[in-house]
Amino acid sequence: MANSLSPPRWHDFLITAMAPVIWGSTYIVTSELLPPNRPFTAALLRVLPAGLLLIMITRQKPALQHWGRLLILSALNIGAFQALLFVAAYRLPGGLAAVLGAIQPFVVMALAWMVDGKSPARTTLIAAAAGVIGMAMLIVSPQTVFEPVGILAALMGAACAAAGVWLTRRWQLPLPVLALTGWQLFLGGLMLVPLVLLADAPLPSLSLSNVAGYAYLCLAGALLSYVLWFRGIERLSSVAVTSLGLLSPLTAVILGWAFLAQSITGMAFTGLVIALASVLAVQWTTARSS
Repeated sequence: MANSLSPPRWHDFLITAMAPVIWGSTYIVTSELLPPNRPFTAALLRVLPAGLLLIMITRQKPALQHWGRLLILSALNIGAFQALLFVAAYRLPGGLAAVLGAIQPFVVMALAWMVDGKSPARTTLIAAAAGVIGMAMLIVSPQTVFEPVGILAALMGAACAAAGVWLTRRWQLPLPVLALTGWQLFLGGLMLVPLVLLADAPLPSLSLSNVAGYAYLCLAGALLSYVLWFRGIERLSSVAVTSLGLLSPLTAVILGWAFLAQSITGMAFTGLVIALASVLAVQWTTARSS
C-alpha cells in the first residue's frame, strides 16, 4: 500500500477537481450575465440541452433493466439536487449554504459505514471536519441569517449529491461516461420542467450577454464539468470526490475577489487556506486507505 498518492491518482484528482472549479464560476456568471429571478430556468437550460447533445453524440441507450437505477441517479445528481440547491440559494446567504454543503463527505462515510460496514479512517474524518471549519471561517459572518426552510433544503441537497456520488460508484452502470452523463443530465433536466413552469417567470428577450451566459453554463457548467465529475467517480473514492466539492465555493470567493473587488482578509484568508488543505488531506488519506 502506497504512503502517498501515485501520479495517476493525482492526475485523476486534478482532472476531477476541474468540475467544481467550473461550478464555482456559476455564481459570477449568473449575477453578471443572466436575467434575474429565474433560477429553475437557469438550471434547466444548463442541464437539458447538454444532456441532449451528449445523447445525440453517443447514441447509446441504457439497457431496460438499468432504467430504474438511472432515474434514481438522475434525480439525486441532477434533478432534486438542482431544485434544492436553488431553494437554499434564495433563502440563505451563499456562505451558509456552502458550509452546509460541506457535509457531503460525512454523508458518504456514513453510508459506507452503515451499508458496507467500512469505518472511515480517523484522519479522513479530521480532514473533512477541517474543511467545514475552514468554510465557516471563510464565509459565515455574525450577520448570517439561519432560515429553517433554507437550511433544510441545503442539507437535503448535500445529502442528495453525496448519495448520488456514492450510488453512482456503487452501481457502476455499464455505460460509457459520456452516455451516462448525457442521460442523467437529460432525465434530471426533464424533472426540472414542472418547477420552471410553476415558479419562474417567462424569459425576456435575451441579450448577447444573456445568451453567452446560458451557453457557458450549458457547455462548460454542465456538459464538460459533469463528464469530468462522473469520470472522477469511476476512478476516485466517493469520499475523495465529494471533498472536492469545497473547491466550488472557494473558486467563487476567489473570482469575487479578482473580478468584483470583494475582499479576503484575516480570518477569511485563514479559512480559505484551511479548506484547501482539507481537500488535499482527504485525497491523501483516502488514497492511503484504498
